[in-house]
Amino acid sequence: MAAVAKLPSLVSSAIAHARPKFNIFMKYARVELAPPKISEIPQIKAGLGKLVHSAKTGAWKDQTVKQATVNALIGAEVLFWFYIGECIGKRHLVGYDV
Repeated sequence: MAAVAKLPSLVSSAIAHARPKFNIFMKYARVELAPPKISEIPQIKAGLGKLVHSAKTGAWKDQTVKQATVNALIGAEVLFWFYIGECIGKRHLVGYDV
């Protein structure tokens, strides 16, 4: 019974501690999870152009280990989200329901 009596105060305490972290999360989520704007398309094209140029000239070989690790993790994240989207789209983990 004592645990049940303490439950409302524990819940309110947990909410009070989580609120600042949730606000920070929402601040970054509004910026990072928003789709690109029309005004950002030239920047996207320039970034893709630099990526293609780097691949052609071999400039990607001059990265530091930290930069290469970050780039590999970003690539893995994109790949994982693609696979998650595929699983959601086909509504099965393996194969398609035909």
